[in-house]
Amino acid sequence: MSELDEVLQALTAEGEELDRLVAGLEPAQWELATPAPGWTIHDQIAHLTFIFRLAGTAASDAEAFAAMVAGAENDFNGAVNAALAAYDGDSPEVLLGKWRAERAKVVEALAAVPAGQTVPWLVNPLPPIVLACAGIMEQFAHGQDIFDAVGVGREVTDRIKHLVVFAVLTRDFGYLARGLTPPATEFRFELTAPSGELWAYGPEDSPQKVSGPAADFCLLVTRRRHRDDLAVVATGEEADHWLDIAQCYRGPAGAGRTPGQFAPVTV
Repeated sequence: MSELDEVLQALTAEGEELDRLVAGLEPAQWELATPAPGWTIHDQIAHLTFIFRLAGTAASDAEAFAAMVAGAENDFNGAVNAALAAYDGDSPEVLLGKWRAERAKVVEALAAVPAGQTVPWLVNPLPPIVLACAGIMEQFAHGQDIFDAVGVGREVTDRIKHLVVFAVLTRDFGYLARGLTPPATEFRFELTAPSGELWAYGPEDSPQKVSGPAADFCLLVTRRRHRDDLAVVATGEEADHWLDIAQCYRGPAGAGRTPGQFAPVTV
């Protein structure tokens, strides 16, 4: 199995996990508020549907992708939010069908990209494996909002390794979102997988280190938990500051979460 196949398999499995949760909800529960201000569960799935449609189009039809994002360069988040209106009238059953279709299409499209080629994306073209990792990040982040909204614990597996890798690659996004200059020093990341395996990235002798459970690290970089509620530890002043601003997505940081906002839940 190639590395891309492995990531696409993880992307599919993560989507199926979230699908099982929302497919079992009553129609009224789709209108529950999530921790993302102003967003319901319906909005979260609509967002994922649109993002997967965008990624699938980027991988399969560059011209159509360019048309979809034309005019959104200065306010992509605004354009994405505006796109949610297209799904407002969809029943949960209809929206779920659209999301399933887009998930299948994006996996097929990314798998078909010729070896060595990149996929056009919002700022720079990306290798298909990186775009697939971004899809895992999207499903993890917005999925967490849905799990929180219904008060259900989440079983995290080693599939989050692809999100961890993506977050390491995008370390500087938190600085860029705030108009800050990223430090030149490379960080060392030492994270413990759900299985107990150690995942390590960056120079071993770096004075700036981030360590802790990989699951907590993923909640940190997607800004779904406040650092005070996580067992992620920083060594070094720059690494400590990074824990305050870490995010693995472009654009505004968003409201984030407050300390103690979430009570522990049972999986």
